[in-house]
Amino acid sequence: QVQLNESGGGLVQPGGSLRLSCVASGTASRTSFSAYTMGWYRQAPGKQRELVAGISSARSTNYADSVKDRFTISRDNTKNTVYLQMNSLKPEDTAVYYCNAKRQLFGLDYWGQGTQVTVSS
Repeated sequence: QVQLNESGGGLVQPGGSLRLSCVASGTASRTSFSAYTMGWYRQAPGKQRELVAGISSARSTNYADSVKDRFTISRDNTKNTVYLQMNSLKPEDTAVYYCNAKRQLFGLDYWGQGTQVTVSS
């Protein structure tokens, strides 16, 4: 079982920056965390949850077109943590952001409780 705890959300003005963090606990070892594909998703009111960014165990990354060149996902396996650096934030980035940990080969899929990001002047 893996628990994911997000932090770093809040209220920011358009053009501002935030860094989200997600700490994983309950993994058997650091090696176990490093094997997970980690992702950040978001869900705005009245919309479906969507993938924002993902990072594999090999550290390859992928991004939604809407956030490319503005957001950066990274991971620190020594701290069981994945980050999402968000720059040049726009009002349309407002959503609840969720951390996800996945190991498809074993059918493992875990979610955090979410952190609110609001971009408004």
